[in-house]
Amino acid sequence: MQRLYDFLRRHPTGVDSFWAFALLGFSTLWVASDGPRGMRTAVAAVFAVGLCLVVALRRKAPVPMLLLTAAIGAGQLIFGIEPNISDFAMLVIAYTVASAPTVPRWASRCALAGALVSPALTFWRYAYEDEYRPLSLNLVLVGLLTVPFVLAWVLGDSMRTRRAYWAQLEERAARLEKEREAQSRIAVAAERARIARELHDVVAHNVSVMVVQADGAAYVLDAAPDQTRQALETISGTGRQALAEMRRLLGVLRTGEQSEGGEYVPQPGVEQLEDLMDQVRGAGLPVDFRVEGEPRELPSSVALTVYRIVQEALTNTRKHGGPDVGATVRVSYRDEDLELLVEDDGRGAQQELYEEGGADGLGHGLIGMRERVGMVGGSLTAGPRAGGGFRISAVLPLKPAR
Repeated sequence: MQRLYDFLRRHPTGVDSFWAFALLGFSTLWVASDGPRGMRTAVAAVFAVGLCLVVALRRKAPVPMLLLTAAIGAGQLIFGIEPNISDFAMLVIAYTVASAPTVPRWASRCALAGALVSPALTFWRYAYEDEYRPLSLNLVLVGLLTVPFVLAWVLGDSMRTRRAYWAQLEERAARLEKEREAQSRIAVAAERARIARELHDVVAHNVSVMVVQADGAAYVLDAAPDQTRQALETISGTGRQALAEMRRLLGVLRTGEQSEGGEYVPQPGVEQLEDLMDQVRGAGLPVDFRVEGEPRELPSSVALTVYRIVQEALTNTRKHGGPDVGATVRVSYRDEDLELLVEDDGRGAQQELYEEGGADGLGHGLIGMRERVGMVGGSLTAGPRAGGGFRISAVLPLKPAR
C-alpha cells in the first residue's frame, strides 16, 4: 500500500489524467443523453473536453487552467449550456489555485471571486424566469450553490498555509543543522588550535632547554666533567617533564585512557613559576622573578595562561636574545586584574615575528600567546623595548575561582 501511495505521489499528472478521463466519460454520457441538441451539442462537448483538460493539467499550469475555466464558464452562460457534471472541474481548479504555493495571490483571489459570483450568475441565467419562486428562496438557493465553491477555495487556502508552515519548519531545521555542523567544525578547529598551542609550548620550551644543555655539555665534555654531568641531568629531567606533559595532552585526546600512575599530570599554573625559573636559570639564563600584590587563587584558565606566556617568552629570549642576555618577570596582582610583564635586554626578535607571526612558519609562540590571552578576555602587547631587548606585557581579568 505504501508503494502505491509513493507511486501516486511521484506521478501527480498521471493521477489527474485518470480523473480527467473519468470526468470525460461521465460528461460524454450527459451530452449523449440529457445534453442540449443541435449546434449546442457540439459546443457543450467542446466545453466538456476543455473542463476535463483543466483537471488533467491543473497542477502543471494552474493559472492558465484557471483562465480557461473562466472562459468556459462565460461561454456556458452565453450559449445557454446548463450546469452539468463537467462543471465539477470548477471546484477542482478553485481548490488547486488556492492551495498551490507557487501560484500568485492575485490568481487565488480571482478564484475566490469566481467562487462567489459564478453561482449567482448561473442561477440568474437559468432560474430567474420562475416568477412563482419567492426572492428569499432564490437567495437561499444561491447560497447553497455558493457554499461548495467557497469551501473548495477555503480548503485549498488552508492547505497552502499548512504547506508553507511545514516548509518553513523544514527550512529552519535545515538551517539549524547547518549551524550545528558549523559550530562543530569551529569547536574542532578551536580544540586543534588549543592542542597545537600546548604542544608548541611544551616542545619548544623543553627542547630548547635540552639543546642548550647539550651544547654546553659538548663544549665542556673534557674540561669539566662535573658540569657535563650536571647538564646531562638537566637534559634528563627536562625530557621527563616533557614526556609527562605529553602524556597529559594524550590523555585529553584519548578519552578513557590514563597515564602511568593512574592520574594525569595537573595543569601548570602560577605556583609552578618558581620551578620554571629554576629550570631556566639552570639552562644559563639569569632571570629576576618577582610577585607583587597579594597572591590569591586564580581561575585555572588564567593560571595556565600566565604560566604559558612566561614559558614562551623566556624560550624566545633564549632563542633570539643573544649572548649574555638577562630577563625580568613580574606578576602583579591587582583588584580587578593581573598584570604580567616579561622583558629582556637582548637583541630582540624580528618585527614580523611579533606582528604577523612570521611568513616562514616562525613566531607561532606569540600567536599562541594572543590566542590564550584573548580566550580569557585579556590584552597583550609584544615588541622591542626602548634601549634594546624585547618586552611582553599582558593584562588578564580576574574572576572568582570556582
